[in-house]
Amino acid sequence: MHWPYCARKCPYCDFNSHVRGHMPEAEWLEGILAELEHEASLTAGQTLTSIFFGGGTPSLMTPASAGAIIDRAAALWRAAPKLEITLEANPSTVEAERFSGFRDAGINRVSLGLQALNDADLSALGRTHDAATGIAALDMAQAHFPRVSFDLIYTREGQSAADWERELRRALSFGTEHLSLYQLTIEPGTHFATRHAAGDLILPAEDPAADMFEMTRAITAEAGLPAYETSNYARPGAESRHNLTYWRYGDYAGVGPGAHGRRAGRATVRTRLPERWLSRLAERGAVPATEERIAPEKAATEALMMGLRLTEGIDAARFQVRTGIPLADAIDTEAAARLQAYGLLSWTGKTLRLTEPGHAVLNSILVDLIPN
Repeated sequence: MHWPYCARKCPYCDFNSHVRGHMPEAEWLEGILAELEHEASLTAGQTLTSIFFGGGTPSLMTPASAGAIIDRAAALWRAAPKLEITLEANPSTVEAERFSGFRDAGINRVSLGLQALNDADLSALGRTHDAATGIAALDMAQAHFPRVSFDLIYTREGQSAADWERELRRALSFGTEHLSLYQLTIEPGTHFATRHAAGDLILPAEDPAADMFEMTRAITAEAGLPAYETSNYARPGAESRHNLTYWRYGDYAGVGPGAHGRRAGRATVRTRLPERWLSRLAERGAVPATEERIAPEKAATEALMMGLRLTEGIDAARFQVRTGIPLADAIDTEAAARLQAYGLLSWTGKTLRLTEPGHAVLNSILVDLIPN
């Protein structure tokens, strides 16, 4: 469920988010419900395992809208036991005070965008909250929801490995079950990309960044939240069910402006600009802007790129069911043998996964492993 509005655009963000003086929530909700009906008509009989309110800043919506969407989704599909329902939230005081309303609407998991734990870096990242507000919001989230995760960005400008270690250990002391820890990436078209190109934004070099990545995995594992994906860490059993669907190349329906979906072997994309999304709904109904069959070769590439991010790797039998191609036929077997000899990859014929050193060079491995 994509909510496309933000109070402010962060300078590092390339997500489909828009700052507007007026957010037409009633019209957005009507469109979401219509798109849910359309998706349900094509996926009858499937089990609903998770709902994810992403953005943008979906915590800007009213709890009543979230409740209406949850109720409609639960009526359209067969809901799994312990249905996971996640809300992404920014830790401003006003939004945190609405947590009780979101809990009553059915939200049972919150992903909080803290991003940093000191005021100077929060300001540099363009965030609208300070560290004290962020920690207060985290306390409130933990008081209201049974499951809480929060995000931090590292390899920030001027950040040393010692700085990050102190911040990470402090983050772990808050006791959440899940952390999303991302290296700062310069995305094309963002304000940070402009500054970086001009030499006005200098990030840690490749070797220090790699050291921070390895340190992150070691410290989180020591604390009982091992990495289960390249940038995600959780207590056993507390992994994000929704995100595991992506990484295991499962089916998901995408609704809302700019949302992508994958279901029944087809890829869907919704209109990106909110105003155009609304007008298209009025003109053409709830069908996606584009919908196309995913060729087996493309499906195999997507499944490899997603699945190798997981610590568990890729199950060969599931891969063939999902893509129609045997896993051994989807990879460069000579490259796989070479990477295995280097200690970067494990390939048993039944499971393909990266070793611990391999996760540090994931992108390079993908280039070698996926045939051109």
